[in-house]
Amino acid sequence: MRALILPTALIVTGLAAPALAQDFEASVYTGWQTAPHSRISGDMPGTGDSFDELIGWEGKSFEMPPYWGIRGTWWQSATFGWALEFTHAKVYANEDDRDDAGFETLEFTDGINILTVNAMQRWPEHWGKLTPFVGAGLGIAVPHVEVATTDGSDDTFEYQYTGPAARLLAGVSYPINDTWSVYGEYQFTYSWNEADLDEGGTLETDIKTNALNVGVSMKF
Repeated sequence: MRALILPTALIVTGLAAPALAQDFEASVYTGWQTAPHSRISGDMPGTGDSFDELIGWEGKSFEMPPYWGIRGTWWQSATFGWALEFTHAKVYANEDDRDDAGFETLEFTDGINILTVNAMQRWPEHWGKLTPFVGAGLGIAVPHVEVATTDGSDDTFEYQYTGPAARLLAGVSYPINDTWSVYGEYQFTYSWNEADLDEGGTLETDIKTNALNVGVSMKF
């Protein structure tokens, strides 16, 4: 869990200091997250044998630990702001592809943790009371790497910084009152992951996620 302390501390600091912004908004969300196929490559732990396989990923958004995210947005004007966002996404390799690659376990399920700084744009009450918004961000991936070989001789189970990440999102929000609003959005993330495995192994893969989110925001 120590790899998550920094993202959490940064977000909590933002929540605790809304006075620094003209308009601060704290948002939380959950939803349905999926991930398309991607290729994994690297060296097997222990043996050093190379592997290169196409893997089908499953999101399992509503199984423990669930998919969720948090975002703090400092609106610099009525239409533009900066946001710090953390998303706890996850992916499991499907069983057949995992076995073909030579692994007993192959997943990032606590999770593919994405932390980004976003540029945000909104159009207040563009459709009646509805406010559309978009965002794009760059940051880092800190997944929980869970990889075990088929023979059970090598097991990697730890958080790692594995590379850069990017995020795109678009949605619409609806005010409940002056403080609270609800929203829905589509979100895409892309992370470039280079993980170290036990016994000198390596694993590289690019993970893409697609998510439909619903959430609630509180304005300070």
